[in-house]
Amino acid sequence: MPAIHGVYGDRMTVDRVLVNLDLNLLVTLDVLLRERNVTRAAEQLGSSQPAVSAALARLRRHFGDQLLNRVGNRYELTPLAAHLAARTAPALAGVRRVFNVSTEFDPATVEREFTIATSDYAATVLGPIAARLLAERAPGTRLHLQQQTPATVDHAVDTLRAVDGIVLPHGFLTDIPHTELYEDRWVCIVARDNDAVGAQLTLAQLGELPWVVLYNLPTAFAPAAQQLRMIGVEPHVQVVVDGFLPMPFLVAGTNRVALIQEHLARRIAGVADIRVMACPFEAVPLAEAFWWHPMYRADPAHAWLRDLLTEAGRQLTAGDR
Repeated sequence: MPAIHGVYGDRMTVDRVLVNLDLNLLVTLDVLLRERNVTRAAEQLGSSQPAVSAALARLRRHFGDQLLNRVGNRYELTPLAAHLAARTAPALAGVRRVFNVSTEFDPATVEREFTIATSDYAATVLGPIAARLLAERAPGTRLHLQQQTPATVDHAVDTLRAVDGIVLPHGFLTDIPHTELYEDRWVCIVARDNDAVGAQLTLAQLGELPWVVLYNLPTAFAPAAQQLRMIGVEPHVQVVVDGFLPMPFLVAGTNRVALIQEHLARRIAGVADIRVMACPFEAVPLAEAFWWHPMYRADPAHAWLRDLLTEAGRQLTAGDR
C-alpha cells in the first residue's frame, strides 16, 4: 500500500465552501439518497414534504445536478448522486465525532461507541484484551472493530474522519498522529504433516514451495512478503486471501507455506494443525500502531481510548513472557 501523507488539506478552500453551507443539508442529502423519495425522506426527517423539496432544490443548485431523476413512478440516483451516497454517511459520522468532543469524560458513566478499523489479525490478538478492558472500565461503551481493506488504507484521510482510528503497522502512513501499541515477529507456517520440511526452513525451500499470501497487489501486501522480494525470493503464489485468519487453514494438509505474525500463529497452530517455524531470513518485526485524526488531540475520551489500547498492547506483549 502506498504511503499516505497528511490529513490537513487546504484549509482556506474548505472554509470558503463551508461558510456558505447549512450543514443540515448534509443530513437531508443523506436521507434523500437512501430513500430516493421526497415523501419518505420527509417522514424520516420528521419534516414536511415542501421543506424537503426546497432542500432538494438547494442541493441541486449547489451540485449543478438533478441528483434524483424520475423514471416512471420512482426515482433513480444520477451518477453524481451515486458517488455522493458513498460519502454522506462517513461525512456525517465525522461531524458527529467533532461535536461529541467534550472537556469532561467519566469512563464509568459515558455511553459511546468506539470504532477502530483493523485487520482480522489485530482484531484477533489485541481485540479481546481491549474489549475486556473496556467492559471493566467503561461498561457503557461499545467497541466496533471494523474490517480493514486496502481501500481503508489507500484512502486513510477519509477513513480517519469516520472512525476513531486505524490499527496498522508502520510503513503505510506518514504525517498522521499515532500511538505505539506493540511489536510482533513474522514466522513461517507449514502443515504439521509436511515431511518435505525438516526442523528448519531454508531460503531455497521458500523459493520452491507454493505460497498462501495476503492481497499480492502492488499497493496492498503484507510487509514480510515485500521483505522476501527484497532478498531475491519471489514467492510461487498459489492462493491469495484478503485476511490473515484463513491462511493457516489453507496451509494445513498441503505443501504450502505462509508468513504470518507470531501472536496469531501461536493461537491458531493447534486448531489449524500447522507448525510454526522461524524465518530463514532476518525479517524486520512488525511494529503495530494506532493512527488517529488530529481533531481528536484534545478529546479526553479519545485520549483515554489511546491509553487503554496502549495498555492492551502491553498486556499482549507481557503474555509472551
